Amino acid sequence: MKQQGNHKRAVRRTLALAVASASVVGLSSVAQAEQTLNIVSWGGAYSMSQQKAYHEPWMEQTGDEIVNIDRSGNALAGLRAQSQAGNVTWDLVDMLPADAMIACAEGLIEPLDHDELLADAPDGTPPSEDFVDGALGECFVASIVYSNIVAFNTEMFPEDNQPSTIEDVFDLENYPGKRTLMRKPINNMEWALIADGVDRDDVYDMLETEEGIQRAFAKLDTIKDEVIWWEEGAQPPQLLADQEVAFGSAYNGRIFDAMVSEDQPFEIIWDAQVFELDGWVVPTGKMDKVRDYLHFATDTQRLADQAQYISYGPARKSSSQMVSTHAETGIEMEEHMPTYGPNFETAIQKDDEFWADYNDELTQRFDAWLAQ
Repeated sequence: MKQQGNHKRAVRRTLALAVASASVVGLSSVAQAEQTLNIVSWGGAYSMSQQKAYHEPWMEQTGDEIVNIDRSGNALAGLRAQSQAGNVTWDLVDMLPADAMIACAEGLIEPLDHDELLADAPDGTPPSEDFVDGALGECFVASIVYSNIVAFNTEMFPEDNQPSTIEDVFDLENYPGKRTLMRKPINNMEWALIADGVDRDDVYDMLETEEGIQRAFAKLDTIKDEVIWWEEGAQPPQLLADQEVAFGSAYNGRIFDAMVSEDQPFEIIWDAQVFELDGWVVPTGKMDKVRDYLHFATDTQRLADQAQYISYGPARKSSSQMVSTHAETGIEMEEHMPTYGPNFETAIQKDDEFWADYNDELTQRFDAWLAQ
């Protein structure tokens, strides 16, 4: 079976090369038929990085049109609604692993044979060995390692009193000002426990107990009146830039983009960053349509190319070796990656199985707490 799989991959690579060659010499009769791919992602700087690294090269090579749909924040609900209506219009969806586990269990997305579907590394290493740990799920393939962090506006604090820990985010006396946090229990519950003295390694065990849940909410109570809750990833950088808040939880790539592209006076608190993977799922019935694109967009070169535009680490080991400088400014990208040594010292890996099991329950309790 392995020899057969290798043969199939070799055939696909040969066909891909034939298509590319045909486009170069103008042999339109050999080129793939043009089609429109509706691809769901997160918008903003992240979708821009995908556009540059994956979409534009693919459209140029094939003549396909790619339509970006900024709905990943509610991708699971969207897939459920489309499936129930019997009209799935999304062809490929960027989704978090915990949601992918749920969607997979509900039959909303396709199971993936990673070594059959995806490209080998340049040295022939199969995908199952080249992707980082946890990157390949039953119905999921990661493209990036990213981080949920808290950033602050450096102009809102004296030079000799700049915050540096997650505890500082909960310290209104020494670090006054509004905070903006994502309107979900995820990350906030973890940070609350750490700020309350719980060891990083014990956070999820604690959150499985009623005592731990109550302790997290009690800590969040201490800053609740000073929090503006956000729901879209573009909001925290804007609130920080307008100095409506002093601190903001955010995706590290959003803050990096604001710092580098807009010269905003932000700094990331890497302490207790919650890192996780993000990647692709294929809605049920869409595999034939997106198979070739998925093979292309997750290969070593494409994931390395994406790291030129945003500070998210590639999910392939072979891609990480190729990360160099920012495409626009030329700055070295390594120190801006979540996985860079000093940034990673106190990192927490988001427990996707925990959130797949408890997200609905904790979201209901979080919403009820907000309403109090």
